[in-house]
Amino acid sequence: MIKKVILAAMLAASLGSFVTPTFADRGVRVAPPPPREEVIVDRRGHVWVPGHWEYKNGKYKWKKGHLVKARRGYHYAEPRWIERDGRWYREGGAWRRGDRDGDGVPNRADRAPDNPRRQ
Repeated sequence: MIKKVILAAMLAASLGSFVTPTFADRGVRVAPPPPREEVIVDRRGHVWVPGHWEYKNGKYKWKKGHLVKARRGYHYAEPRWIERDGRWYREGGAWRRGDRDGDGVPNRADRAPDNPRRQ
């Protein structure tokens, strides 16, 4: 009897953990509007995450830009919309490795003299 109760509880818990995909995960047929202009706030030790469009409940909604604390050795890849096969998919923003000098510019694109090069 106890085994059946435990098994039922485990089954119920696992069913609750399924995630339903959002519209943007399945692709959206209508292209997002152009990005809005924002005033970029500059603050030492922080990175500006630009605003972007999110697709929820059948329409686009603007999410304002904001500051996040910088992570040494990483750069922030901003969220963006990509078209594939006539549908639009959103790639979320994320921290990515590859910023040795901590200036927020990825190593592959950084040409500043303060970016140490590996020999």
